[in-house]
Amino acid sequence: MEFDPLSRLIIISNRVSAPKGSDSGAQGGLAVALASALREYKGMWFGWSGDQTDEYTGQITFQRNDGVTTATVDLEEQDIDEYYNGYANRTLWPLFHYRVDLAEYEREFAGGYQRVNERFADTVQPLIEEDDAVWIQDYHLFPLGEELRKRGATNRLGFFLHIPWPPRRLLSILPEAQALVRSLFAYDVIGFHTEEWLQSFCDYATAELGAHMEGDDLVLDDRRVRVMACPIGIDAKEFAGLATSTRGRLAFRQMRDAAVGRDMIVGVDRLDYSKGLEERFLGYERFLTEHPEERKEVTLLQIAPPSRATVGSYQKIRSNLEGLAGRINGAYADIDWVPIRYVNQGYPRDVLAGIYRAAKIGLVTPLRDGMNLVAKEYVAAQNPEDPGVLILSRFAGAACQLTDAVLINPYSAEEMSDAIMLALRMPREERIERWTKMMDVITRQDIGWWRKTFTDALMGPAVETEAQTEPA
Repeated sequence: MEFDPLSRLIIISNRVSAPKGSDSGAQGGLAVALASALREYKGMWFGWSGDQTDEYTGQITFQRNDGVTTATVDLEEQDIDEYYNGYANRTLWPLFHYRVDLAEYEREFAGGYQRVNERFADTVQPLIEEDDAVWIQDYHLFPLGEELRKRGATNRLGFFLHIPWPPRRLLSILPEAQALVRSLFAYDVIGFHTEEWLQSFCDYATAELGAHMEGDDLVLDDRRVRVMACPIGIDAKEFAGLATSTRGRLAFRQMRDAAVGRDMIVGVDRLDYSKGLEERFLGYERFLTEHPEERKEVTLLQIAPPSRATVGSYQKIRSNLEGLAGRINGAYADIDWVPIRYVNQGYPRDVLAGIYRAAKIGLVTPLRDGMNLVAKEYVAAQNPEDPGVLILSRFAGAACQLTDAVLINPYSAEEMSDAIMLALRMPREERIERWTKMMDVITRQDIGWWRKTFTDALMGPAVETEAQTEPA
């Protein structure tokens, strides 16, 4: 059955933030992406408001901002502790980012996670109309599709994972791994950023659950799900425009004035252990040690807005980074130069665009990342006639697309030091050639391409199950 173009698209994610345009603080890439997608359709965006209530009632707050309708609910303190701070951020997030040493396994966490997904299903189900397509986002809501099916939903259900999917032996550490993967067969379409994450999912499903592949479909018992690699993008043209907007130009001039003729290296990352910030500082320190002639010729600006401040591992990384920045500055700074400027706050997107444009090097070096849109934003913000150089971790999902970046192993301080030197000395012609190829990729496979690629699969002809295709 073809999808009715008059039907709606319902997007469900953990957090919902009403779009506020570029005048807001630095919104996450997913928030910007989903708002862009929803403007193309009738429908709404449902999820947690980010606020706490004494008792969960399922009361929904509807708003319409900047062309997007949002429907939000408040959660109880216990829900936030167990579902969000607990299972999502202390169990799933570290495990899926290969940090087994940081993952915590508590029954209360798993119970809270399941409870909130059931509450989401109870609350949103009455809002879903018969012909709606439902697109569920990310690791907070793995079981939501199954819960909607239990409540009678026959709608087309899609799920997109924005973080890496870990290898089979790593996922097997999770006590609920089999139940979690089996629940995903409630969806009609599952999307991943890269072929690697997709293959890891299929490997677990086939080896541990006995599923099998038929073309692009993964089949388990009477369920068939379409799996696809579909890397998220940005609105490259819009972001390029922000770099030359009024506030973008002002930020550009402020950065150039502050640099007083020095080359600026920029990193912009949420404060998270997956981003490799400690390794980045150590790599930069290695560069300063190995190339004393370059001291005072460069400066590193690291913007790292804090996140998940109540989780112990995040408090620790902030403390470690502050200590590292202080030690490096103490060892190398002079009265007229500081090697690292470390800033713990976010900035509006147009200001960031101007900062990116002013930077000779964009340093994007996560230890593991589902995609990383900062890499794409840095490319989009560059001056086509004199672009900077993107240094990118080969363990970021974006590395599969941005093959003309300077790709490095972020665990190697030597590689990072060498890459910084290579970027500083790179001829203009080579910088333009690399930038042109990367800009072509992010322009062709932009946010509109991502949305259309996934929703075409979700809203196209229904995937038949084995039971439906068997002869009578």
